[in-house]
Amino acid sequence: MKVAIVHNKEPKTLAVTERLKNLLAQANIKIDDQQPELVISVGGDGTLLAAFHQFSHALNDVRFLGVHTGHLGFYTDWRDYELEELVDSLKTNREQSVSYPLLDVRISYLDDKPDQHFFALNESTIKRSNRTMVADVYIKNELFESFRGDGLALSTPTGSTAYNKSVGGAVIHPSINAFQLAEIASLNNRVFRTLGAPMVIAQDEWVEIRLENTADYLVTIDQLDVSKNNIRAIYYRIAEERIHFASYRHMHFWHRVKDAFIGEV
Repeated sequence: MKVAIVHNKEPKTLAVTERLKNLLAQANIKIDDQQPELVISVGGDGTLLAAFHQFSHALNDVRFLGVHTGHLGFYTDWRDYELEELVDSLKTNREQSVSYPLLDVRISYLDDKPDQHFFALNESTIKRSNRTMVADVYIKNELFESFRGDGLALSTPTGSTAYNKSVGGAVIHPSINAFQLAEIASLNNRVFRTLGAPMVIAQDEWVEIRLENTADYLVTIDQLDVSKNNIRAIYYRIAEERIHFASYRHMHFWHRVKDAFIGEV
């Protein structure tokens, strides 16, 4: 097995990473940052998101695994004090994995600039810096609504527990191959009307957000900022590709949700 390690720069994380490297060497597991079979993130959910984007070009060839050096995260099944057990599991259960849906994001421009393409593991948002955002929302090429408000959030099922939840979106189990569109502080009055509720979009449908021609849009794809001029439209759909997590000891989704938001009852 060839393993790549992605980590943050926190002192505790650096110490855990060094210990993990020593344990992998003792187990004759090769570290390969170019063509790994398994990508291990050490840190938190943000570190795993960074690892995902670093290796998003090789989603069919790699699996991901997270080691948390703080409190338990949604994408991190192992704790920093379980490294010996983790390395032992790598030697015995090499083929097990579970996959989650991803969001396919394509940004189209007014000028001759080529489209930009991204994958999102959690979410993508569209906002304006300091003004009301105006956009037409199309579903499968048909106009659904004209939106006015602070912005829009589009999330995967696993990302539904992140920003989407904070703006009133539903939590969706990752076995459902769909994505969610949630409004951020929409304007609803006698002049401007939107649905005013989150929408779950099926895997065979797509959403197009057509934007006004202005230069101050703020677009995010997970933790990446894409602030560009001359954006014509942004297209969203469920990606054909999926992210694969090594399921040596994969935590049940609803257990993650309970642990993160409710705790012990």
